[in-house]
Amino acid sequence: MKDELLIKFLLKEANEQEKAEVQQWIAADADHKTYFAQFEKIWLASKTLSPNGKADEEQAWIRFKARVAANQSAKDSHSPVAHNSAIKSLNVNYTWLKVAASLVLIAGIWFAYNFFGDQKYTDLLAGNQVIKEILPDGSEITMNKNSVISYATDFKEERSIHLKQGDVFFDVAHDKSHPFVIEIDQVSVTVVGTSFNIRHIKDETEVVVETGIVKVASGNDVIELRQGEKVSIKPSSPQLIKETNKDQLYNYYRSNYFLANNIPLIKLTMALNEAYDTQIVINEPSTANEPINTTLKRSDSFDSNLAKICRTMDLKITRNGAQILLSKNK
Repeated sequence: MKDELLIKFLLKEANEQEKAEVQQWIAADADHKTYFAQFEKIWLASKTLSPNGKADEEQAWIRFKARVAANQSAKDSHSPVAHNSAIKSLNVNYTWLKVAASLVLIAGIWFAYNFFGDQKYTDLLAGNQVIKEILPDGSEITMNKNSVISYATDFKEERSIHLKQGDVFFDVAHDKSHPFVIEIDQVSVTVVGTSFNIRHIKDETEVVVETGIVKVASGNDVIELRQGEKVSIKPSSPQLIKETNKDQLYNYYRSNYFLANNIPLIKLTMALNEAYDTQIVINEPSTANEPINTTLKRSDSFDSNLAKICRTMDLKITRNGAQILLSKNK
């Protein structure tokens, strides 16, 4: 995959065929995902730099592109004509050209260190239990069961985490000189010192902030979340839209309470299925989306909590093998 095409993709200047080519390449291999995530991180970093100086902006951009392309030269050989053509084909927003000179240095160091250096990652799996861990930088994390992350082995210098699946609460140690970055597929979460929860199940990601400020990025879309705010990212709606967090159900694996404050019943049953390894099924959409207000103790038995839900919602239980079917009493 040519870096020129990746940059066009990040700039949202790729046509539909090129978009499909990049997306298929990313999905084809875990190493491709890692490469793209780090590549994207360079571009996102440019947005935090203050444009200054009177350097020739267009020439600075070309030098940046040449440096990025140089990392691919060991595998591919591109003619000067083709390379210059690729550069000229980008209708770059000139605001970003003002920081291109700084990006030349960032790109050279970043790619050399991350893609050709010895950076390694350590896997951390929660298994069948909720676990708490202290990372090498002093940050504390709580992982819901069946959650999987990996973190940079040299974590004090490179505070980088890949969240592969599950629910993880982060209480990040403050270190302004080393931002704490979490990669989830094509989503990036960046913080300095704060606390927040990330849920990543299949292709859906949710970030809920408890304290501080969290920056969430997807492609060229970047938003900041503060205490009590959240963002949900789905393949069907990839745009980052900030919302006020209205319930505490996401926190059940830490608080040990299922707090259902006027939320759809289906959301509560999904949390119970995760916690107790059960298969509650609601076939009636109207029942699944009906709001419920209740508080359940995680320490109570599944049957006890299920009975409380049925009393509250006037439901009956029908069992079909491992499935537990809920429906309205008629």
